[in-house]
Amino acid sequence: MTYMAPEIKEGKQYDGRSIDVFSTGVILFIIVQGIFPFKEAKKDEYFYNLILTGKIDHYWKKVGGQNLSDEFKDLILKIFSYDGKQRPTVEEIKNHPWMQKPFSTKLVRQTIQEQISEKRSEKTVDSTPRQGGAHSRGDT
Repeated sequence: MTYMAPEIKEGKQYDGRSIDVFSTGVILFIIVQGIFPFKEAKKDEYFYNLILTGKIDHYWKKVGGQNLSDEFKDLILKIFSYDGKQRPTVEEIKNHPWMQKPFSTKLVRQTIQEQISEKRSEKTVDSTPRQGGAHSRGDT
């Protein structure tokens, strides 16, 4: 998997700043959502193609991002623009409404701790032996 901007993948001339914005967007998406946004920024790649063809609601559903804020979705889709000239500048990103939202480190830490605790509880439940031997997990 490579996460280069489309213009690099296609061997076109490009603006390095625009490429950096795209790459930063991939990292931002991973930080916020916990997964990669797509395999490659190519027109024929399933997830990136959903963005390019305007199937935005379907894209967010597929990547589990339905509950992300509209401001985040707006910013990330601008950053993932196929045309590097359409991507926001660093200054535009800094001034974007999502970047202007108040941020609480305490709240984020609490949320992460709750999610970790929830995942650990799920793993504990999943690893609890059940009656029925090898077929206890639905392995038939």
